[in-house]
Amino acid sequence: MSDAVVTNPWSALRRHTPAHVGLGRAGVSLPTATHLAFTLAHARARDAVHDRLDVPTLRAALGTLGLETLGLHSAAPDRAAYLQRPDAGRRLDEASHRALDVLGLPYQADRHDVAFVVCDGLSSRAVQAHAVPLLRDVLPALREQGGWEVAPVAVVEQGRVAVGDAVGEALRVPLVVVLIGERPGLSAPDSLGAYLTWDPRPGRTDAERNCISNIRPEGQAPADAARRLVALMTEARRRELSGVNLKDEHDIPPSAASSPIALLGESGSLR
Repeated sequence: MSDAVVTNPWSALRRHTPAHVGLGRAGVSLPTATHLAFTLAHARARDAVHDRLDVPTLRAALGTLGLETLGLHSAAPDRAAYLQRPDAGRRLDEASHRALDVLGLPYQADRHDVAFVVCDGLSSRAVQAHAVPLLRDVLPALREQGGWEVAPVAVVEQGRVAVGDAVGEALRVPLVVVLIGERPGLSAPDSLGAYLTWDPRPGRTDAERNCISNIRPEGQAPADAARRLVALMTEARRRELSGVNLKDEHDIPPSAASSPIALLGESGSLR
């Protein structure tokens, strides 16, 4: 390293986290290598927001888990509308409502116990990479418990968290779990979030949901998140509630794949 670069005393932390800490300085600026790394991370985060979800590939991968899937779309017709009109991403479009009606799913009340809704959110990369591994760990745990009937998985393009309420209401399920790409951070362009809502219907607030965030190998490993999600789902069904009244009281130690520092992440939740 050049003598012109002053090392930051916190730089040792970089061995434990991909977060941009302990960067040092060159005069009043960042060192060139650090500046270039920051620029690359920023470009990756921007790309993650605009990358399109490969729906056919995702649905095929979900099918290998034995899951039926539904291809749906929010009321946001494209990415520009999605980013400018958050409210549109929280509703299904008319074609999706008609598709649910044609399939007759609204008339199968009480048949299913939970519906999983997979949305691109602000990082389709996160959904493409981590949604299937997470469900691969969740489904066997639910089968082991018994008594869980899973509805067809709704894959929603241009969706936000609250679109799960519309899907859950249409499918008439008591519990909905939304898997969605979270807002990319400079060290986490592929962070997946899982949002759980009991008695889903339009108008539910964020206070009525539970969230597991930063699901990715460098953050909270999918296997750890799956155990936590199943525990929350079990308690939500037993107590018939979710949100601020449902606390995560289960002692689930992180696996070796989950870094204690990385669990904090840099990504933000998506509403």
